[in-house]
Amino acid sequence: MIPLMRVQMSQAAPAGVSRVLGSGMIGQGPVVDEFEQALRERIGNPHVATVNSGTSGLHLALRLVTDAAGTGRHDDGGEVLTTPLTMVATNWTILANGLRPRWVDVDPATLNVDLDDLARKITPATRAIVVVHFAGYPVDLARLSAILDEAEAVHGVRPAVIEDCAHAWGATYRGLPLGNHGNIAIYSFQAVKHFTTGDGGLVVLPTAELNERARRLRWFGIDREVPNRGLTRADIPEWGYKFHMNDINAAIGLANLAETDDVLRRYRDNAAYYDRELTGVDGVRLTERAPDRESAFWVYPLLVAEKDAFVKHMTDAGVMVSQVHERNDHHTALRPYRALLPGLDRAVEQLVCVPVGGWVSDEDRRHIVETIKQGW
Repeated sequence: MIPLMRVQMSQAAPAGVSRVLGSGMIGQGPVVDEFEQALRERIGNPHVATVNSGTSGLHLALRLVTDAAGTGRHDDGGEVLTTPLTMVATNWTILANGLRPRWVDVDPATLNVDLDDLARKITPATRAIVVVHFAGYPVDLARLSAILDEAEAVHGVRPAVIEDCAHAWGATYRGLPLGNHGNIAIYSFQAVKHFTTGDGGLVVLPTAELNERARRLRWFGIDREVPNRGLTRADIPEWGYKFHMNDINAAIGLANLAETDDVLRRYRDNAAYYDRELTGVDGVRLTERAPDRESAFWVYPLLVAEKDAFVKHMTDAGVMVSQVHERNDHHTALRPYRALLPGLDRAVEQLVCVPVGGWVSDEDRRHIVETIKQGW
């Protein structure tokens, strides 16, 4: 069976972890510092904070943009515009911050949020907007910014945007890596992502002030730059979390970072092959490819006719396929927020993702394409 996902691990990672284990420092220490510096250079933004998961990063980001007073409480019933086509972690963090999700429909052409629907749903109650770059394909961030300009002119407030980049390591929008477009961007380094630290994540901030606060809140609200005074530290102005990364994960990350360009190149080469070979195939529709952005292709999404038959056909041929994420709005925990979402309805009727990662050989991808072309 050709797997849909697989851990991509550098052979240098075990030696890096071994050095950490023998160093006497396995928590957040010098290897995390080294890793963060490498990430600053890689992304091109000096304002970064590693965390222990992408979920923690999303939780922290929502706290940063909706709790300016530092109380950690939300008593105003504020809402967050978000997509239901994502891992539930995206939306659980909205609930965990005491906020209310409001669903934005999905554009079947991109599988990202429908920006027309988003524009209609911004109100004075909108505390933040969360967008997911589904399968690694960037949302049109310039158009989103223009929508926010219009909303600010009408409502007098401009909701903060949080970009969920869990699928999108290496993706670019208008020539820049995600995390350089004026929003908070959250990357996931979970096990089966393009780039893994075993588990972990990264918060990329637009300002030094937000970065300073994020770095405090990820470790109980304590400023680690302030030296100990005996057994005590300076006052803690607001409570925080135990969301920091450790040196073990950072060592894995450093090893994988050295090889990430080669990994991404293979994902994109496989995706380009599918683009060429599957264009115009009966029963198959490809998603959008805009010239101003470059997808990371964490998975390769297709919109197919007779989805159940397609899944059986591919499975019988030894190819693992999946929708990847169930629509969140059908979960009981999110039932109070149900809405009419016709674009999402159309998308999930047809959405199937096929393997595209570095483990997919030339022979594998030919087999995948030939199996699709046989029909189902």
